[in-house]
Amino acid sequence: MLKGKVAFITGASRGIGEAIALKLAAEGVSIAVVAKSIKEDPRLGGTINSVAQKINDSGGRALAIQCDIRDEEQVIAAVQRTNTIFGGIDILVNNASAIMLTSTLQTEAKRFDLIHDINVRGTFFVTKHCIPFLKKSSNPHILTLSPPLDLNPKWLAPFAAYTLSKYNMSMLTLGWGLELKPFGIAANSLWPVTTIATAAVKNLLGGETMANMSRKPEILADSAKWILEQPAAECSGNLFLDEDVLKKAGITDLEQYAVTPGGPLQKDLYVS
Repeated sequence: MLKGKVAFITGASRGIGEAIALKLAAEGVSIAVVAKSIKEDPRLGGTINSVAQKINDSGGRALAIQCDIRDEEQVIAAVQRTNTIFGGIDILVNNASAIMLTSTLQTEAKRFDLIHDINVRGTFFVTKHCIPFLKKSSNPHILTLSPPLDLNPKWLAPFAAYTLSKYNMSMLTLGWGLELKPFGIAANSLWPVTTIATAAVKNLLGGETMANMSRKPEILADSAKWILEQPAAECSGNLFLDEDVLKKAGITDLEQYAVTPGGPLQKDLYVS
């Protein structure tokens, strides 16, 4: 169902974005690998070129596009280039996101602006400029990596600025699900039940201990695949959790995704 489609994936140079890109490419999707990274950060690894090369070396089609989604002109250029090279856009994955787990007193203005410029403004304008091309697709999907909405103050109190930015992404999904329905464009969000073993988790957030209590990014890639295969007219406006998606897909063995099979798992943020 995905073969021959074109996906525009932000934040695709590493981690979850890379896993989704590789999964979709294996299904025959042409991938625009969109991110800022052209030089590898030793703490995080991966660049747009390394991911594109993996896809192309395995027989897929990938285009590496350097783009800072905070810059609308760069977004427009990236979207236009994807359309020029691949002939359209069928799938948009809003994966690019900045994390900042700080209290109100610890949050600097420049960091507050950064996470909102990337998470909210960037997601909004990438989507805006992809919509004209998504309208032309036979089964267009927007998938945003953002959490279910839960207004329990326990999620807002520790890091209000970050929670606000991620919840805004989810509210955009709900709005787009209805706004874009007349055009047949699906809009959904996806979030993990557990922490995901990315380089950021291991090297910047929770260390080796948290990484070992996490699942692999492939759980989100498999979940994304199922969502993107659904008829757009019938699957929209959802804030999905990965475990629920896999249950719908008939995948019951979740141990295959664990970094440490049989070991304890760390719940992710915003999952009770």
